[in-house]
Amino acid sequence: MDYGSKSKNVLRPRPKISISASHAALAKPDAAPRRPAVMQAPVLVLNATFEPINVTAVRRALVLMLKGVAQAEETQTTEVHSTSKSVSVPSVIRLLSYRHIPQQSRALSRKNILLRDRNTCQFCGQMLSASDLTLDHVMPRSRGGRSSWENLVACCYQCNNRKGDRTPEEAGLTLARRPRPFTLHTSRQLMRLIGHKDEKWRKYLFY
Repeated sequence: MDYGSKSKNVLRPRPKISISASHAALAKPDAAPRRPAVMQAPVLVLNATFEPINVTAVRRALVLMLKGVAQAEETQTTEVHSTSKSVSVPSVIRLLSYRHIPQQSRALSRKNILLRDRNTCQFCGQMLSASDLTLDHVMPRSRGGRSSWENLVACCYQCNNRKGDRTPEEAGLTLARRPRPFTLHTSRQLMRLIGHKDEKWRKYLFY
């Protein structure tokens, strides 16, 4: 736009967005700087029977509520706004229909490995962001090491470079804990850790 032009610019009214037409409309708080932190905050997910089954982000929890799949059981004082509605940020949501949760391990993925290891390097013990962590094969792939729950761990780049194509013992490194599959039991342990500072979670984490 040429701000030196003498021609008048016509301002058009901003169109209103219907909540029923877009999930994204509800997912935008007024204060833009707070949006990432608020929308990524953890929310405890309960089954219809009030059994804790997962932890998700506020953004996903709001979508589930908007679809009528879940309802809020506990909320925070913070609110998110659309053009016509304000909604309290959920802390605990409950699914309205019972979901069968299988006992087997979660899918093997980078996200789940980092979640299992609590975003902590399993060699030096630093807790870092996901972008500052990589995955390390305890037994190097060059020696037949597989990409499995029992052979993959979260690792910072410094320790990963130090270890190289060697075993932890050969590199003078020690594993914080033996890597294991991510089971429902592991998931519930993490729920308790994440919800330790949120008293709204405590009465649901008795399983």
